[in-house]
Amino acid sequence: MRNDNNNAILVVDDDAGQRGLIESFLGSQGFRVTQAASALEALAMLPEVGPAMLISDVRMQGLSGLALLERVNEQFPGLPVLLVTAYAEVRDAVGAIRGGAVDYLEKPIDLDDLLATVCRTLGIVRATIPAGLALPPLPDYVVARSEAMQLVFHEAALAAPSDTRLLITGESGTGKEVVADTIHRWSNRANGPFLKVNCAAIPENLLESELFGHEKGAFTGAVARRVGRFEEADKGTLLLDEIGEIPLSLQAKLLRVIQDGTFSRIGSNVELHTSVRVLAATNRDLEAEVEAGRFRDDLFYRLNVMEILVPPLRNRAEDIMPLAQQFAAEITGGRPRFSSGAMARMEQYGWPGNVRELRNAVERAILLARGEVILEEHLPRRVQQMDLTAPATQEMAEGNRMENIERAAILQALRDHAFNRTAAARALGISRRTLTYRLREYRVQGYPIDPEG
Repeated sequence: MRNDNNNAILVVDDDAGQRGLIESFLGSQGFRVTQAASALEALAMLPEVGPAMLISDVRMQGLSGLALLERVNEQFPGLPVLLVTAYAEVRDAVGAIRGGAVDYLEKPIDLDDLLATVCRTLGIVRATIPAGLALPPLPDYVVARSEAMQLVFHEAALAAPSDTRLLITGESGTGKEVVADTIHRWSNRANGPFLKVNCAAIPENLLESELFGHEKGAFTGAVARRVGRFEEADKGTLLLDEIGEIPLSLQAKLLRVIQDGTFSRIGSNVELHTSVRVLAATNRDLEAEVEAGRFRDDLFYRLNVMEILVPPLRNRAEDIMPLAQQFAAEITGGRPRFSSGAMARMEQYGWPGNVRELRNAVERAILLARGEVILEEHLPRRVQQMDLTAPATQEMAEGNRMENIERAAILQALRDHAFNRTAAARALGISRRTLTYRLREYRVQGYPIDPEG
């Protein structure tokens, strides 16, 4: 086997979206990536490709990733193998065969974690890797001045061309729908439809019809055939907003259409096919919902090939006034001005309702200002009452102290586990989603969250 290229990687996965995501990301970082759709295909390709490393999913149709690992150890000893798994029952098995696999990552793959593991395995100093993908032009309605939002759209740009399924998470009102719309615009499906379904706003007994359609007479009130959203969104993108609200009774049918693109309208035995890219959004912690038995684990892993976490507005203060000015211009058609006092209070306020609350506040202020300069007195009372001069209270000081303790513990756990985020999260007793959220905050604040070259 030829092995003279230290940046050649073979990715093995029966999920084309997952393979495409890894290839797109590692390719943007300077690696030469080749894909294989099965373990047998990978074994046939290895002599010709001669990779420096193999990345394989564990659970695949046919030969599994664990069986592939055994074959590789026999036929190509010394080739590093990184396993990727989404199934809790496999983690112990992975730990038992650590002598064969260099490491494992848990789905959804964290791209920083993936890059750090690959570089560590191949002995590559991260500073020598290209910085990454340049952002395509953002749509006019998107505001991303902050580093936190720049990171969100960087991840969106990496994932957009791959057709992979994405889970967009964050608090209510942070702009998850805007991120989904931008991903569609940057994707290869941009000329196709982009449809949205708010799963929380549709009664449970009507949601199945909304998604899959129904035949005339399928139930009381079905006076005509209805085409569902999956059918309408063929060759385009479908955003399932508030995906955590979908009842368990409907999740099996949703899983099927995501897996193979097939479904049937209510009241019909005719099998239909659709080619839809599914994006899902939620403000819930779906990992916790899975543990509580309210969300299917297989559906969670199918939807969550990659998670894009949209930060709350309080963590991206640089975006507050650009967003406010954009909203004001949309509402008035002009360029209304904000006084310095109004801007100071808006930038200091925590905005628990996020971008949605900010827009409502701007609309109110414009009505009260009557086309004049927007002053502090035009803002909602809760914003006006921000004390810009008071020293930090004892409660705030205690909060800061606890944040410092938490940050020190997280960063130490990360170092103790060789920057493996899955292992660090488990040791800390928190979900990997929570750990990822904290680490993104620390990165923006300038703390080291990656191994030094």
